[in-house]
Amino acid sequence: MPLGEGPAVVEGARVLAIANQKGGVAKTTTSITLASALAERGKRVLVLDLDAQACASFSLGIDPEDVPRDATPFLGDSARIIGTAEGVDLLPATSDLARADHALAAKSGRERLVRDFVALHRGKYDWVILDCSPSLGIMTINALVAADDVLIPVHCETLSHRGVGQVMEAVAEVRRWANPDLRVVGILPTLYDGRSLHARAIRDDLAERYDVPVLAPIPRSVRVAEAPATGRTILATAPGSPAARAYRDLASVLLA
Repeated sequence: MPLGEGPAVVEGARVLAIANQKGGVAKTTTSITLASALAERGKRVLVLDLDAQACASFSLGIDPEDVPRDATPFLGDSARIIGTAEGVDLLPATSDLARADHALAAKSGRERLVRDFVALHRGKYDWVILDCSPSLGIMTINALVAADDVLIPVHCETLSHRGVGQVMEAVAEVRRWANPDLRVVGILPTLYDGRSLHARAIRDDLAERYDVPVLAPIPRSVRVAEAPATGRTILATAPGSPAARAYRDLASVLLA
């Protein structure tokens, strides 16, 4: 799978892709909550919603149906970047992303759309967070080509564990063809219940199986599931909760 030319060297924001082949692992929750935690620390943050389901957009208070369609599909132009109540900027998703794999199949440079878009804005931000779809389709590959680092959320159960291996394989391939400096900054256990023997066994196996850090887990919390209905993250709706504290700790680790 040749991915074209290597990335251009552009100074500015650190670009972090949040990716897992498996859905239901709190990938979008991690993207927007981490972005909000970084903004709390005074960082300028841009979130790119690269999932046709537009969960990041909805969870940040933006109705995808209200996002204007434009002449540039799949990413859109700079005018679509909007501010949110969380203090982060957002490029919302549109339904165009659902047909990206098919529509871009024969397009030259299709793997560099996100990288080129980020290059236009990298100097304006400290962090760019790429919320990937639960697949390894063309937009996720775009994110890996554009990113400096990858964070892999994982629900500590068997099927999610398999998704980690698939992402690691995709990262290795993107390193070979397009982005040799791409790093996996860590595996992040989410929805974590430390009382479960199975969850603890999966977490231990992740540490043994992959040569990357396994970060402090994000505890399971009903408050996390409730937050998207308000268009805010748990940092706003339940700021003193264990999950909110865990995401703030994660931001501190990444900043360090």
